[in-house]
Amino acid sequence: MSGPVLAWLDGQPTPDAWTQDRGLHYGDGLFETMLLREGRIRYGALHVSRLAEGCRRLGIPLDAGAALDTAAATAGAGPALLKLIVTRGVATARGYAPSGAERPRQLLLRYPMPPEDPADSPTPVVHLAARLGENPRLAGLKHLNRLELVMARADMRGSTAFEGLLASSSGRLVCGTMTNVFLVRDGALRTPRVDRCGIAGVMRAVVLREAQRLGLDAQETELEPDAVARADEAFLTNVRLGVRAITAVDGQPLAIGPVTRRLRQHLATLDA
Repeated sequence: MSGPVLAWLDGQPTPDAWTQDRGLHYGDGLFETMLLREGRIRYGALHVSRLAEGCRRLGIPLDAGAALDTAAATAGAGPALLKLIVTRGVATARGYAPSGAERPRQLLLRYPMPPEDPADSPTPVVHLAARLGENPRLAGLKHLNRLELVMARADMRGSTAFEGLLASSSGRLVCGTMTNVFLVRDGALRTPRVDRCGIAGVMRAVVLREAQRLGLDAQETELEPDAVARADEAFLTNVRLGVRAITAVDGQPLAIGPVTRRLRQHLATLDA
């Protein structure tokens, strides 16, 4: 930049470098939400793999493995929920295009481990009218641009539903506002593809992997939004919730089935 940048925070001058961070200006970065158990990140290898793939696709020069090792070591002992935010770094030039001279920055947040809900807690879901834009270049990545989901979640104000289900602009089921979704029909396990939009969740990957190890027919596929209501059973996943059975869809009850129970029990003790 040609000269010093002046910045004011709530009307007061601030010299902090974060005011020029590209993550703040453009959402130019990624994040991982992780569970810490006994000083180790649960499913750490899968988090490393996803973060590394995101950095590769965005062109951020970061050693994902070293980043997660540092996060685990920094976070300390005891169970916790961790959020690691990686940005491209402080801008070295104005404009959208990165100069290539930026240095990645890492922000680690440690939250208390949230209490676990009872296994069969009521988990009603509703279909939302909002649609996710399709962009294969960003599909699957846990990037910082989450405004679509912020707005979708805001649409649920006043609702008693636990989660809202979202379709893409082409009308295909994608995910929940904070979860991936699975359904079971005639013993076959299906989850929406995330090659056009949506997040490739770590717990989603774990369920697909372990389902095959258990001999279940598990596949990613294109699904219509009403497929959840027509399913024999369905559940939501993320690293905090694990496997959580859907108990109602748009007010219509849905049974908690044997496939959901089997997977939930199987995954309860896994860490890698």
